[in-house]
Amino acid sequence: MIVNRLRPVGLCAGLTVPALLLRFTGTDPGALAGLLLFGLAVVAASFLLAWAAEAAQVDISGGLAIAVLAVIAVLPEYAVDLYFAYTAGSNPEYVAYAAANMTGSNRLLLGLGWSAVVLVALAVAKKRRGATVRELILDAPYRIELGFLAIASIVAFVIPGTGQISLVLGFALLGFFVFYLWKVSRAEPGEPELVGPAAALGALPRRSRRTLVATLFVFAAVVILASAEPFAHNLIAVGTELGADRFLLVQWLAPLASEAPEFIVAILFALRGKGDAALGTLLSSKVNQWTLLVGSLPIAYVLGGGGAALRLDGRQIEEFLLTATQTLLGVAALLALRFPRWAAWTLLGLFAVQFALPGQTARYVLCGVYALIAFAALIRNRRHLLPTLTAPFRRAPYASGSSREERISF
Repeated sequence: MIVNRLRPVGLCAGLTVPALLLRFTGTDPGALAGLLLFGLAVVAASFLLAWAAEAAQVDISGGLAIAVLAVIAVLPEYAVDLYFAYTAGSNPEYVAYAAANMTGSNRLLLGLGWSAVVLVALAVAKKRRGATVRELILDAPYRIELGFLAIASIVAFVIPGTGQISLVLGFALLGFFVFYLWKVSRAEPGEPELVGPAAALGALPRRSRRTLVATLFVFAAVVILASAEPFAHNLIAVGTELGADRFLLVQWLAPLASEAPEFIVAILFALRGKGDAALGTLLSSKVNQWTLLVGSLPIAYVLGGGGAALRLDGRQIEEFLLTATQTLLGVAALLALRFPRWAAWTLLGLFAVQFALPGQTARYVLCGVYALIAFAALIRNRRHLLPTLTAPFRRAPYASGSSREERISF
């Protein structure tokens, strides 16, 4: 029954109540309790957003759907990071936290997200077909997203090269994101494939569906915006109390909370034999991170009272360089629209290695390893490089949200 399938929606809504009560009554439960309650609210609201965004595809099509869903998808993560950047305008200490949250979410998405999705998809394919599967193959239209990510990843090296994220670069990246939305909005939308609570929402009568979806959008947005500031404050406070590295807590714990729903949805797609759709979703998110998120940081910084450029220290430059080289490897490995098993294990292994090599010298060596493997992959896939870089500027068919059968290679 639809009511039973909607129970997770009610459960997630209920999990946000304690945080809302704390926020609007001004009650301070202590740093650790506040971190857990506000973090739980962000995760629960993220699930509500994800389900509502999927169900909205039944009623919204074309460019409007893409624009709305793109903004909604990144709201949980961006609310926290933009708060750090805004606060950095008056408190320079928060510059480090803004950089930490951005680089952590980026590396988490590619190093863990992409790798896990591909490995799960290949394992599912092997089980179904009874033979070893070497690589996951993406449909040709995904070259557009890959082209946007390739260009954005090249531009990203300007940040560690100059040691800052300037307002000019910010506006340029936001403009590139708008162009990305316009490009994909020209696609003809296909029928959305909804599962779980999203499918239950989509199956409701038209009026009820639209009312409930709109309510979930507004409610989840309120929860996230109300919880972002106390979640960030308590995260830093807990790090101080425990004597832990606050930079690392902001870099990994906050993105893990905000991106959990997206990871789970992508893994579910992979488990259902739709690995290309799962990886395509995370590929689009990566484009959003390198354009919309990075471009918004210097603007939030200026609005918070900062200067025309968000300046980075040595550690932050190192983090941006490591993130940029990791992205370069991901793009290089995917140029042929084939994500091989070796690339998934390599990205996952290097992602894990960074935790064992926290020193600056070791991080720069890791950057070199990323760059070296990326260069080898670029040589191997060199005939796909120009078509990928020009894909965003060419007229090509694009099926947004269409049903795709999994494509694999033995």
